[in-house]
Amino acid sequence: MKTVNRLLLAACLALPIAACQKDEAPQQVERAPVAVPTTEASADWRAYLQDLVPRHMEGITNQPYIYLVPGESTDDFQGNYDRLLDKATTDLQRGIIRGNLLAYAGPNPSRVADLVTTAFEKVPAGSMQGVRVLYIGSAAENERVKAAVEPAGVEYVFVEAK
Repeated sequence: MKTVNRLLLAACLALPIAACQKDEAPQQVERAPVAVPTTEASADWRAYLQDLVPRHMEGITNQPYIYLVPGESTDDFQGNYDRLLDKATTDLQRGIIRGNLLAYAGPNPSRVADLVTTAFEKVPAGSMQGVRVLYIGSAAENERVKAAVEPAGVEYVFVEAK
């Protein structure tokens, strides 16, 4: 009888403790967004994209393709730009499947828009259903980029870098 009473007492004491621990579960806190870089430093842009791109990954099941166009003051800008354009074009020609995100950004929104429109020139209409394209740039270039990518059937998202 003593043993049964002790077990009941232990159970009664353990119940409120377990309930308290459940209420004290860690809650996820929303981080403040990283500000748009004011320089052409690629490290600043990478940090910005590492914060911004995950905020647009809902429903995306694969690692994103991120195309960071370098600043024009960068050493060998044209060579870097041409290689990035070649990579972006090749990736699109190979085919991007449903559940992927393509993010395009850089310090010069006009050059980023040039890269996107050129890369999407040969993409067949309707061939990229279920793919999200994220253009991070200026409102002045938004319509041009949107017109270039929408025929492919993508979900287009514009984020103004200001």
